[in-house]
Amino acid sequence: MDPARPGGEEGVSELRDAFDRGAARYDLLVGLNPGYHAHLHSAAASLASRIPADGLILDLACGSGASTAALGAAAPAARQVLGVDLSDGMLERARSKPWPAKVSFQQGRVGDLDRERVGTGWDGVFASYLMRNVPAAERDAALREIHSLLAPGGWLVLQEYSVEGDRLATAVWDAVSWGVIIPLGTVIDRNPGLYRYLWRSVRDYDAKHVALERMARAGFVDLASRTVGGWQRGILHTFIGRRPL
Repeated sequence: MDPARPGGEEGVSELRDAFDRGAARYDLLVGLNPGYHAHLHSAAASLASRIPADGLILDLACGSGASTAALGAAAPAARQVLGVDLSDGMLERARSKPWPAKVSFQQGRVGDLDRERVGTGWDGVFASYLMRNVPAAERDAALREIHSLLAPGGWLVLQEYSVEGDRLATAVWDAVSWGVIIPLGTVIDRNPGLYRYLWRSVRDYDAKHVALERMARAGFVDLASRTVGGWQRGILHTFIGRRPL
């Protein structure tokens, strides 16, 4: 079954279950994507270059820990890196890997985070492949929540797919999804619903300018975006913003 759009408790539960089922082979599948880890490291470096070397970093939608590893490599002197994810299955995979003492993980849903557990005053927040999983009606509130978790002057870096309004990018995304991603998800993971959801969630996500407008409404300044190279040019983007002092 394909997970529903993640609005309401039923949709959230279906999405969490789909990622739980896909956790065991998720690293294998994303590793088959040329540039996946390089793009994560590039985005993580964008955050690390903007915060203190010994800063505090919150990794939202950390999944099985690939983004957490990228942050650790980009900011080796960070005092703390906390990974948060909706899926217990993904977190189990993340926790099974070797980490320095400064890295920890906890379960949570962006838009409804336990502020006492997550904490505030983060120098940097990193969120890769998160926002398209947040229902459109809840994205502004999610960004306001992230804004409130940052220290004044702290930075947010979002890594996200966006093809809305770009015919070429949409055509490439459709072709790669149905020609490569969904078949691989079916053969390797036996979880085609998750990868059909991936295709659909990217198709449904905001256009680039809308994503930046949402960040501005949430209070972020110094906004910037860039796309990556390779086959994902015009498809995968890094969005950057700062909480004002």
